[in-house]
Amino acid sequence: MPRLKQVSLKDATDNVKKYYAALFNGKDPVTEPGTATGTPGNWWTVFALVPYIFDHATGHFGMFGMFADKSVSQLDGKVRELGIMRAGYAQASQFVFSQHCKAARRFGVPDEQIQAIPHWQVSEVFDAKERAILAWADALIYDGGRASDELFDALHSHLSDEDILELTYHIMGYNLHAVCCKALRLEFDDVPERIREVPVPAEGESADWAGAAWKD
Repeated sequence: MPRLKQVSLKDATDNVKKYYAALFNGKDPVTEPGTATGTPGNWWTVFALVPYIFDHATGHFGMFGMFADKSVSQLDGKVRELGIMRAGYAQASQFVFSQHCKAARRFGVPDEQIQAIPHWQVSEVFDAKERAILAWADALIYDGGRASDELFDALHSHLSDEDILELTYHIMGYNLHAVCCKALRLEFDDVPERIREVPVPAEGESADWAGAAWKD
């Protein structure tokens, strides 16, 4: 379950209700969760807690995709989705990665590239432009924006200044959503922490851990 309370249909503000109607077909998403893409839909019901934040976030989505009356984005959808998919994977958000695999297909990214996002560095299915885009996403997420001149020059040889700004904005926007989803346990990121101490085996059971061979 999400860590924050959710906003029911009857309590939603008008700006939220139009999205509820589009996504949940008139159902209350708190009592009858589930969207057409298979998500619980609780990103929407939790972000609805603060309507102006909801508007800001959905304004980003409205630049492109299913909620855009007319896309204002000048960036090639394939370029954008490659960057967002890699951001979701790098930030370990199952929700962002999974949803944008679907979006990537709508914008013409082939399945072989979608499947290779986790290991793009050693894959032969990406050309020089696509590799520069994926490397840029890694520099933003993994390296906190420490992108080398060499990487920037490679990216700039394929994309305009305007394209690079927009790509950077979208990658970092979905980095925000990836982190929020993990922290607030939303959608497919509602999972328990897997990093924990593994207990030493009980007496009489075999043990296999560093140092055991040198124990006196």
